[in-house]
Amino acid sequence: MGLIFGILSQVLVLYSYALIIYILLSWFPNARESGIGQFLARICEPYLEPFRRFIPPLGMIDISPIVAILVLNFAGRGVYALQNMF
Repeated sequence: MGLIFGILSQVLVLYSYALIIYILLSWFPNARESGIGQFLARICEPYLEPFRRFIPPLGMIDISPIVAILVLNFAGRGVYALQNMF
């Protein structure tokens, strides 16, 4: 059981890194049109979309990715806590 929680924990960490890289790509012109940018868009946008629906941008700044990463971090902490229980 611990192996499953360990793998899930690592997947959540990798996904949060992918989200951070995807967010940073928005700072560079045409970076999201690259192959890596398109791949990250396919895996990150479905997760970010619900947050963008509920959290409006503040002027030119979209804070929904920050909230999405925080939720992912809390989920990772929950998995870690469950891993230590079993």
